[in-house]
Amino acid sequence: MLTADLINKNIPRLQLQDTIGKALQLIIDFRVSHLPVVADKKFLGLLSEEDLLDQDDERLTIETLQKNFIPDSVLVTVHFLNAVNFSIQHDANIVPVVNASMDFIGVITTPDLLKTLGNFSGADEIGGLIVLEMERSQFAISEISRIVESNDSHILHLNTQVNADNGLLTLTLHINNREIAPVVATFERYDYLVTYSFGTQSLHDEVNANYDHLIKYLDI
Repeated sequence: MLTADLINKNIPRLQLQDTIGKALQLIIDFRVSHLPVVADKKFLGLLSEEDLLDQDDERLTIETLQKNFIPDSVLVTVHFLNAVNFSIQHDANIVPVVNASMDFIGVITTPDLLKTLGNFSGADEIGGLIVLEMERSQFAISEISRIVESNDSHILHLNTQVNADNGLLTLTLHINNREIAPVVATFERYDYLVTYSFGTQSLHDEVNANYDHLIKYLDI
């Protein structure tokens, strides 16, 4: 998924001759934290609500705030995760998109980014989650896949992250089976540290739980 696929052209752009008052009203109306400033189709920068609110005279034009413009943007040809990174770095709920000539194409909104990120990570797919922690040298995708597949399951998505505190690799597995107890047990048998898992109980565990509830009921 590229940034080009997520362009939203409904968010207005500012011109240098627009007033600060007009910009603030647009930010309120469209519920955005920033607005793009454009001149002759060229992207000049992103202007934040905070910088606008710092001004005493709303009759002044946007041109007087050029030193506050955020010049960064993302290219229309890059992966959408670049837009996610931009949003995080600049604490902005819109991301300006340009072409190679710095022509302004449009913006991407954070709701669209979150929806796409959810689809990308498989958040809407049924399955279970298993989180492992290991030394980076221990990570072998072939062995991890073999363990999962040996329990009649498959990896839907896999994400890795290095823990800044201890340098260990955190591995998050999203598998297609919600009954994850056998998979977790196999990982533990191979000395993997399972720090978190989420799925459903096995049928055996569920039967035992129901039996315990019945016994307690009969004892009343």
